[in-house]
Amino acid sequence: MSDSAHVVIIGAGPAGIFAALELARNGMTDVLMVEKGHAISKRRCPARETSCVGCRTCDIMTGWGGAGAFSDGKLTLTTEVGGWLPDYVERAALEELLAYSDGLWLEFGATDEVHGPDPQTAADLQREATLAGMRLVPMRIRHLGTDRSPQVLDAMRQHLEAVGVRIRTEVAAVRILAEENRVSGVELSDGATVRTSTVIAAPGREGADWLAGQARTLKIPLTNNAVDIGVRVECPAPVMERLTTPLYEAKLVYHTKSFGDPVRTFCMNPYGEVTTESYGDVVTVNGHSFAESKTDYTNFAVLVSQRFTEPFDDPLAYGRSIARLANLLGDGILVQRYSDLKAGRRSTPERITQGLTVPTLAGATPGDLAAVLPYRHLTDIIEFVEALDALVPGIAGPSTLMYGVEVKFYSSRLEVDADLQTSVEGLFAIGDGAGITRGLVQAGASGVIAARAIIRHR
Repeated sequence: MSDSAHVVIIGAGPAGIFAALELARNGMTDVLMVEKGHAISKRRCPARETSCVGCRTCDIMTGWGGAGAFSDGKLTLTTEVGGWLPDYVERAALEELLAYSDGLWLEFGATDEVHGPDPQTAADLQREATLAGMRLVPMRIRHLGTDRSPQVLDAMRQHLEAVGVRIRTEVAAVRILAEENRVSGVELSDGATVRTSTVIAAPGREGADWLAGQARTLKIPLTNNAVDIGVRVECPAPVMERLTTPLYEAKLVYHTKSFGDPVRTFCMNPYGEVTTESYGDVVTVNGHSFAESKTDYTNFAVLVSQRFTEPFDDPLAYGRSIARLANLLGDGILVQRYSDLKAGRRSTPERITQGLTVPTLAGATPGDLAAVLPYRHLTDIIEFVEALDALVPGIAGPSTLMYGVEVKFYSSRLEVDADLQTSVEGLFAIGDGAGITRGLVQAGASGVIAARAIIRHR
């Protein structure tokens, strides 16, 4: 079987979707999108009701809308977080791209409400963070919510199909074909080969290993990004309201005294719940919050960034090994009271119930994170929480829970030019799976960059 398309887009997360939208808006609709996961209406995760059962295709990480479809749906409207596009695009141009990307979200149904502090509040909180030894990055955030995101993303699918873009779900790209260092086609899991001169590879984090393998086969240089390893913190919502009320999400960066390692907060979910996500044979922890419903708790990640040099060059394997150990000891995800962690004892169900926080993740196993996390990471996390307690009194208290482990597998980064085109002519690598971005807005913007380059050279 064979087919052809002017452009083949691999992956239907925000990066791939925004590339397709930009191509279609400029009259290029001979586009085929292939996505190995399900259509958004068919994505169902057992872990939402019981626990992860290791589905063949993870409905949290794959499918129309990508991992972002069931994420917290936060659009961070700043160039300072969300990826590495500043390495390729001048700041002023990037700000315009992010505003354009944000406008597309709005066009398809995102809320027009933007969270962010007034200048005086931001300055006051930055000063207090500085006194606590941290750097606070104020951000403007548009929050879609885990319940609203699928509707917005499905509206994008309906639009693309209406203008003639072909979309095939439950079909994976197996191999990118090239002749004389130029793209010639894509082999698919259903046996078809699609002839094309242009491929936009946007496989998302779950497809990062596959894309890295394709890059090695095609002799495209790769560099390793850091891997972030840590825990998901959950506490009574009032504890964090000092930050979440004015900021919604507080992005805090701290360098530990013991090792000088960077530690940061990530994905803060006021009044949200703790969830899981699957990376093949490992399950890690994550967090969501909803637009229309609230819990009594706030959760956020505390992550230690780890970058390796020679001779070890596989940070993804390192992160997976730690996650796999947590899965082994906890039959999935471990949960521990912070006071138990500091006291050097494992949490038990009885000790968990002594606190004010009722775990929002069903099936988490009370245990001991010290049996999983390396000493260096554990020391960094404890130092961070103690420093944060000066800014947010109570976070280091006995009602704070820690779930582990949370690992962010920032993919090996493919070497690309300013258009995000690789050394193989006609092959563009974008989004989180290419190691270029790590957030919804920058992922979408990366798709726009690649699409505009293709439009210029058609």
